[in-house]
Amino acid sequence: MNSPHLIHRLLLISLLGLSACSGNGSLEGLFAPNPELPGGNFPTPIPSPTISPTPSPNNSPIPTPSPTSSLPLSPGQFSDIEEVPEPFRDYIQDLAELEVLSAVEGGDRFDPNKPITRREYARWLITANNTINASVSSKQIRPGSKTDQPAFQDVAVSDPDFGSIQGLAEAGLIPSKLSGDDTAIKFRPDAPLTREDLVHWKVPLDNRKALPTATIDQVKETWGFQDATKISPEALKAVYSDFQNGEKANIRRVFGFTTLFQPKKAITRAQAAASLWYFGFQGEGISATEALEIQSSESLPTDQPSPSPNQTLSNPRT
Repeated sequence: MNSPHLIHRLLLISLLGLSACSGNGSLEGLFAPNPELPGGNFPTPIPSPTISPTPSPNNSPIPTPSPTSSLPLSPGQFSDIEEVPEPFRDYIQDLAELEVLSAVEGGDRFDPNKPITRREYARWLITANNTINASVSSKQIRPGSKTDQPAFQDVAVSDPDFGSIQGLAEAGLIPSKLSGDDTAIKFRPDAPLTREDLVHWKVPLDNRKALPTATIDQVKETWGFQDATKISPEALKAVYSDFQNGEKANIRRVFGFTTLFQPKKAITRAQAAASLWYFGFQGEGISATEALEIQSSESLPTDQPSPSPNQTLSNPRT
């Protein structure tokens, strides 16, 4: 009676009986879900949407902006051209179009009221002279060569402005040991350019000849500067000679009317540009405006008439 076979038989008979009572003739019906019971029907599970993880900001590719060059820019590219003082705006536009001027490093601003360094003015001076006098080989300044013995202890051959600074020293346009000034052993390239520096370097490129001797009394008498005694002896001759250039004098164009020269005052970038707009002495010279007209005539198609060599170029700016 208690054998396993007997127990199995009894269980099978009981299950068949239950099946007969429910009216379902199969065991599958017995175990099917009952729709009348709560939870009897189980809905088909809906798969959860796959959410892609948001990339970390540190892992996202960030576009690298194009480096902003300090190469020469046209006036329309200077973002602060409206900050240029009105008397200097035309000068700066002409020189920028000639690709003489450059924006401040790492941007598109001209910063007209920022002091200009000695290295920047040396670079602009040689570029402006060679560009405006492009058609006259005898007026070109040859940049220094990397094989030259440096004229200054603080301007190595590897310096980006070595060519300009060395070229001016080789031409005798700035004081150095090459010009016999044994005290000028350093150029101080990053120091601000002063008023007397500007006149001392620029006037020889206007005169193209030896500067006349000058005294403090002569400078007082001509310019009327109350502080003539503060001008260095090296710059005194250039200041006096500049007076002989009439309305084309650098001092008149850059500083206007003044009875104080303030020789040690720093020069702004706008003032420096104004001094480079014209090269010449007593009516024999050329402006940046005229240089642009020459460039334009040389770029005309061959079937376009070029200006007559005897034609006087317009020079609206003085």
